[in-house]
Amino acid sequence: MATFAVTAAVVLCLVPAAAAQKRGGIKVPVTYYKLGNGLKVVLSPEHSAPLVTVAVYYNIGFRIEPRDRTGFAHLFEHLMFQGSKNLGKMEFIRLVESNGGVLNGSTRFDFTNYFAVVPAHKTETLLWAEADRMKGLDITQENLTNQQGVVSNEVKVNVLNQPYGSFPWIDLPMAAFTNWYNAHNFYGDLKDLDAATLDDAKAFAAKYYQPQNAVLVVAGDFDEKATKGWVDKYFAKIPSQKPEPLPELTEPRQEKEKTVTRTDALAKKPAIGFGYQMPKRGTPEYYAMGLLDQILLQGEDSMLFQELVKNKTYTSGLSGGINGYLGNMFNYNGPMLFSVDLIHDEKYTPEEILAAADKVIAQVQDKAVDQKTIERAIVKLRSGLYDTMTQFGGFGRADLLASFALFDDKPDNINQIEANFKKVTPAMIQKTAKEYLRKTNRTVVILDVEKSATAE
Repeated sequence: MATFAVTAAVVLCLVPAAAAQKRGGIKVPVTYYKLGNGLKVVLSPEHSAPLVTVAVYYNIGFRIEPRDRTGFAHLFEHLMFQGSKNLGKMEFIRLVESNGGVLNGSTRFDFTNYFAVVPAHKTETLLWAEADRMKGLDITQENLTNQQGVVSNEVKVNVLNQPYGSFPWIDLPMAAFTNWYNAHNFYGDLKDLDAATLDDAKAFAAKYYQPQNAVLVVAGDFDEKATKGWVDKYFAKIPSQKPEPLPELTEPRQEKEKTVTRTDALAKKPAIGFGYQMPKRGTPEYYAMGLLDQILLQGEDSMLFQELVKNKTYTSGLSGGINGYLGNMFNYNGPMLFSVDLIHDEKYTPEEILAAADKVIAQVQDKAVDQKTIERAIVKLRSGLYDTMTQFGGFGRADLLASFALFDDKPDNINQIEANFKKVTPAMIQKTAKEYLRKTNRTVVILDVEKSATAE
């Protein structure tokens, strides 16, 4: 097992705020470099409040967890709170909370993240704690067995014993994709969770939970020189190895509409969800789909809301979007869906709901939208983006920086977001709608209710 130098040999990519200001739009200061062991580091000062967000993202999401170990990435996320070399079981949580901070972790399609927001003077303490569990997680049979029970109960509570539990956030990807990595039950089958072994956990940690497979983001009210010193002090000596090659994740072009129907014994009303495979991330069509999401689905002025909710009264609201159930259109890296879903009265059929949606979508396919429509979509998108960036004490900004560092090796892409959307033309919107919102690129999940449920 090859290891790499542990000295903090640094590759620098400094992006002063002044340079970003010349481009207009979002202006986030970004300092980006890599330690000698491969750890990507992003520093982004913001001094409006005395808070600091420290986030560590590992390039292992549930999409690429081992076969026959569905749910394992999520299970391992739980193990990260069970103790490390110098912090006992649950002491990481107590350390953050006793200092007035908040924390969380999550498992997504393409990463697992851990973050905390703490008072600024506790930045060094949090960096030490994150480094401690990166270099020495306490993986024991007792901890594994305990967390297998916790995660299995979570699946039962949130999915198996919950009305609409897997609808549509698990159902749609499983029906739409053909590649196992994109199409398996990522929350986990109970038999797979039970089958996980201590050797599985240790092998998983060695492959994925190491510096070359991670990015560290520090955002907020910190001193950059001091923080660089702490990052070097606590992270630079952590051994590393070559990251595990990613499996092939591509999907074939979808040529035929797919429809899946299932019955939910706990649901009181039927529901329908439909999703279209997205263009490749970062392409002009990808940004056009971002604006189509705003035009068609986001907000009460959107075309689908006006038709399905206001005019037809099928439902009281619509959900969905691009990566709409587990993030946003910026924090994923593989195949993805643009999805729409609604719970509706039983007197309406899936066929008439889809027909109404098709008429709306045909409007953007048959005729180019005008420039005012695009400008309004950009205003909505900017509003959502600024809201995201300020969420949870600045965690949203750290999330974007981490995603761009992890997937593109370029966290400064956060400052290009608005410019990329402003390049989208009416013709590109129409071309993208014709190719990606065609019915043959669509997967439909119909959720029926049991007759006993509707009779109540």
